[in-house]
Amino acid sequence: MKHFPVFIAVEGRRIVVSGGGDAAVAKLRLLLKTEAHLSVFADDALPLIRQWADEGKLVLHPRAMEPGDAMCAVLFYAANEDAIEDARVAALAHRDGARVNIVDNLADSQFITPAIVDRDPVTVAIGTEGAAPVLARAIKRDLEERLPATLGPLARIGKAFRNVVEALHMGRARRDFWSEYYFKTGPQAIDENGIEAVPEALDALLHTHLTAPEKEGSVDLVGAGPGDPDLLTLKARKALDAADVVIHDRLVTPEILELARREALVIDAGKEGFGKAMAQDDINVLIVEHAKAGAHVVRLKAGDPTVFGRLDEEIEACDAADVTWRIIPGITAASAAVAGIGQSLTKRQRNASVRLLTGHDMKGFADHDWRTLAAQGEVAAIYMGKRSARFIQGRLMMHGADPANPVTFIENASRPDQRIIATTLAEMADALSDARLTGPALTLYGLAPRAAMIALEDLQEKEFA
Repeated sequence: MKHFPVFIAVEGRRIVVSGGGDAAVAKLRLLLKTEAHLSVFADDALPLIRQWADEGKLVLHPRAMEPGDAMCAVLFYAANEDAIEDARVAALAHRDGARVNIVDNLADSQFITPAIVDRDPVTVAIGTEGAAPVLARAIKRDLEERLPATLGPLARIGKAFRNVVEALHMGRARRDFWSEYYFKTGPQAIDENGIEAVPEALDALLHTHLTAPEKEGSVDLVGAGPGDPDLLTLKARKALDAADVVIHDRLVTPEILELARREALVIDAGKEGFGKAMAQDDINVLIVEHAKAGAHVVRLKAGDPTVFGRLDEEIEACDAADVTWRIIPGITAASAAVAGIGQSLTKRQRNASVRLLTGHDMKGFADHDWRTLAAQGEVAAIYMGKRSARFIQGRLMMHGADPANPVTFIENASRPDQRIIATTLAEMADALSDARLTGPALTLYGLAPRAAMIALEDLQEKEFA
């Protein structure tokens, strides 16, 4: 992030614009929405700027800018549409201590003006660091369609009511109150009886919340998917947005954790196969303690919580403590990995079933039906199999698996840094060692990337021709 988004206080302060053409008009349309004192310096200003000056909306100085003209200005815009003049006036404004923006000159500007959705006092600023103004305008248009025009009046009334709402407990109680006000009670009052009916509706809503019994805590057991935040389900996003406490595993990506509420308590459970980890019993205690204290807890697990996620133990802990829970499934790592190589886990005339195995518990003993898996055409998705690769390889070959059977490792499935290592059963362990995978990886036995598989089938057809 090269530009940090902030809201600058401009009420009663000076903003200076140098220029009187179309670029200046575009900036002034936006600046006129503020409560700042606007000064414009231009030898030849467009009629619209002169009209605004006549109406008292700004002060027009019909001359070029001179030293001292930007003194005490909080912001300065160079909008002369002339690179030499813009550089001259920008230098003057710098000496006067103003923050400087040169229109259409990102490199020499101290700040940029974002696209703005105005529902005063609710303001949404959209910036692309100057890289894609068209994209910013598209997002602005989409938000303007989504945010009702009544949002501004509701926010102004709500602001005046905030001190009274402090009678509710901080956190979830106040959040539930304001959510109901902005998205149900407030709009309904305006629709039925106009803006004048909102304060009375607000009083009634507060009374309802003050007299209501305190809500009990609850637990959402949420699948975070394979890592790409765009693959998170809508229900999972809503759970993160409402969570008071988020307890997550090591494999949950920072991009997904960014979607949690800023006020939420985020706890790293740090579970890692064969490594240091928070004990499962300790995680169970954490979940229950926060839920019993009235919190909405999100237990966030990479992939899908129903696949090798110790889900049953956490559900049993909730049941034992009489804590309400629900499961929000996620896209599995196996689904993301197989999508990454352009294949499917099942295919007619190849395999009618697929196995999901974990390598975590493989400590030198055969705990799977290796003979069946070794049959031609079988497919398996093996979780946490990096450290067990040589053991898996040995068991399959011991039971007659073809050494030429394809094996594919997918590291960081679905993420920008995804890596795909295609090999065979005979080379499986050595290929994994050479690849030096450091991220989470899933092993697909019996599957190769689509392009490689097609090439192999063509070769086999030629051999039998």
